[in-house]
Amino acid sequence: MTRLTNAFPSDRAALVCFITAGDPHPDATPALLDALVEGGADVIELGMPFTDPMADGPAIQKANLRSLGAGTKTADIFRIAADFRARHPNVPLILMGYANPMLHRGPDWFAGQCEQAGVDGIICVDVPPEEDAALGPALRNKGIAPIRLATPTTDQARLPTVLNGSSGFVYYVSVAGITGKQQAATASIEEAVNKLKAATALPIAVGFGVRTPEQASAIAKVADGVVVGSTIIEIIAKHGAIAADHVKDYVSSLATAIKNARN
Repeated sequence: MTRLTNAFPSDRAALVCFITAGDPHPDATPALLDALVEGGADVIELGMPFTDPMADGPAIQKANLRSLGAGTKTADIFRIAADFRARHPNVPLILMGYANPMLHRGPDWFAGQCEQAGVDGIICVDVPPEEDAALGPALRNKGIAPIRLATPTTDQARLPTVLNGSSGFVYYVSVAGITGKQQAATASIEEAVNKLKAATALPIAVGFGVRTPEQASAIAKVADGVVVGSTIIEIIAKHGAIAADHVKDYVSSLATAIKNARN
């Protein structure tokens, strides 16, 4: 948990970057993870490929299919995570995905594998907080943060349930929809972040629809973190196994914009 705590500095927003494990194939993922770190990512989300990623738009859906088509297994993901932790002992790594791959062998098995691989947190898109018992206790028992999602439709009555048992940070999904090109207005994001901050001391990271350095900068002025995924996935789709340098350059442009946002 210390890595996640240290990843959100007080003087600027953190940059949280997402890629799908095994896209375009498992052997390409380590270089892409290194490119995220070298580009300036503070936190990395590693997507666990799944056949029905219902929260994701076309770019990440295709990344899931490319990864599965390349034969990516759960064992590959934990191997990639463990190797990443050996190379980058201080960079937080979060696994993001869906319940089936996480719970297929049982929550205790999954949490144990996460602990061994040095994973810091889990975002499970399709286990609602009301069903925390399915995974949350096993994660917390191993010191792994269950990171919850809040959305524009999370009202004040439900928000305490979302926050109860959550740790690491709160991921605010800025649009009511799937990942991709839609972008919420900065004013609505600021209002939502302020409401969340009134209810929790956890950092608030905002994602879904962040594509440009300008958008990242605007969010970084009001939130504790900025989450970017689909555009990175599109770069990987375009350049394949040689995408690392392109990913690094793009992430660097985001990191620079975020660092300068509050100046």
